[in-house]
Amino acid sequence: MRFLEDDEADDPILSVVNLVDLFLVICAVLMVLIAQNPLNPFQSKNVVVVENPGKENMTITIKDGEKLERYSSTDQVGEGGGVKAGTTYRLPNGDLVYVPE
Repeated sequence: MRFLEDDEADDPILSVVNLVDLFLVICAVLMVLIAQNPLNPFQSKNVVVVENPGKENMTITIKDGEKLERYSSTDQVGEGGGVKAGTTYRLPNGDLVYVPE
């Protein structure tokens, strides 16, 4: 009887079953991580993600439904032509009022 027990302990199929169990656990963990990601492709929410805020390699990712846009910061200062269109005032309660010219 002891020889039969030793043969069962050396069965290579048991190692394969353990590997399958390990891969199932890894797949479950990855699925949970995908579900918790704010940029999850299965959610239709609008999300803004700021990576490295205030640093020179800052990136802003905006998800608007199915549309995904990514903006990266540069060291250039923006310029452009234009004219003053109006004035904005902050009220004591924190509201902003725009007065066109």
